[in-house]
Amino acid sequence: MAELVVLGAGLSGTLMAYELVPKLRKGQDRITVIGQGSRYHFVPSNPWVAIGWREKQDIEVDLEDVMRRKGIRYFAEGARRVYPNENRVELEDGSSVAYDYLVVATGPDLAFDEIEGLGPDGQTQSICHVDHAIKARQAFEQFAQSPGPIVVGAVQGASCFGPAYEFAFILDTELRKRGLRDRVPMTFVTSEPYVGHLGLDGVGDTKGLLESEMRDRHIKWITNARVTSVAPGKMSVEEVPEGGGAAKSHELAFGYSMMLPAFRGVAAVRGIEGLTNPRGFIIIDKQQRNPAFPNIFGVGVGVAIAPVAATPVPTGVPKTGFMIESMVTATAINIADLLQGAEPKAEATWNAVCLADFGDGGVAFIAQPEMPPRNVNWSSKGRWVHYAKVAFEKFFLRKIRLGNSEPFYERFVLEQLGIRKIKAG
Repeated sequence: MAELVVLGAGLSGTLMAYELVPKLRKGQDRITVIGQGSRYHFVPSNPWVAIGWREKQDIEVDLEDVMRRKGIRYFAEGARRVYPNENRVELEDGSSVAYDYLVVATGPDLAFDEIEGLGPDGQTQSICHVDHAIKARQAFEQFAQSPGPIVVGAVQGASCFGPAYEFAFILDTELRKRGLRDRVPMTFVTSEPYVGHLGLDGVGDTKGLLESEMRDRHIKWITNARVTSVAPGKMSVEEVPEGGGAAKSHELAFGYSMMLPAFRGVAAVRGIEGLTNPRGFIIIDKQQRNPAFPNIFGVGVGVAIAPVAATPVPTGVPKTGFMIESMVTATAINIADLLQGAEPKAEATWNAVCLADFGDGGVAFIAQPEMPPRNVNWSSKGRWVHYAKVAFEKFFLRKIRLGNSEPFYERFVLEQLGIRKIKAG
């Protein structure tokens, strides 16, 4: 009997468990998932929660019920530490779960503490977690009673830029609906070297599309930005010039701010030699496998990916939804091969498909693969993106509730579009 343990129950961990179920040898293997709490939340909807377009219950699923129906053992206590030399995971309650194969599928640890005053326990809001989004909504409603400047963006080391753009434009849409936009100067602050870089050196014409959108909506921007500290109502930012030289200082006043933090690996794995890099992300090979501990795989936001290129201010690489799903599929195939005594060979395509909603429009892009140079490098904008994002939310939550990682019709449509999860052999 092989014990397969999935650490994490977000997007990557939940889909990982679903994809492993049909790979099990009947009566011989068991899957265990270790999550933090029993509820799955659809993170891409958090910007909508933060302004009241969604309630928490609209975007959550009871995982314990789904896992039970799928025959998956589920622990909601969370993990305290992974012990790779002992093939076990210690839970927060002090008990341990042994494994033959471990898939680390955690989300990131949010490094708010790396900048003074940053985060929901400081002076800025966050949409990285649904509970943060609820707090951001309360702060927004209070702000709407006495409007002033808004600062939105992503700090140095951040690797997830799309939600920052989404939230800036969604705020613009909501403020116009309330007749308040003329009273709210907005500034977008980002560590990217240019608007639309996205940690990917752009996709298609994301630079032109997003700059145009910023100008149309009267949103100023500061790129190559390093946030040094945040005080009540004031953000200190250094603008680092290309090619070196003295940084330009900005003191930005705000009545409301949402800044995405840098990510790092979770405490349960951070600092384990051979398993993680200095930021705590899981080191993987082309089969999603850790070279030092070959019975450990990594998928999702917690894996280590080198930046596209050096930038004046550090930027990370985003792990988008479809890219993560390709990691999951490759890992499931590779673990199935190992269970059958074969060497793993499947490689994820790391193709990226993204819908960024602006409330009354949006930008979509396809990058195949996510990292340049690419076979497909396309982006477009329009009102259709907003409706596509709404439809995708409903579709994805239904997948989670049914315990189905890839319905046949999704597979068919993606194949017709030439968007694949696994590289051709």
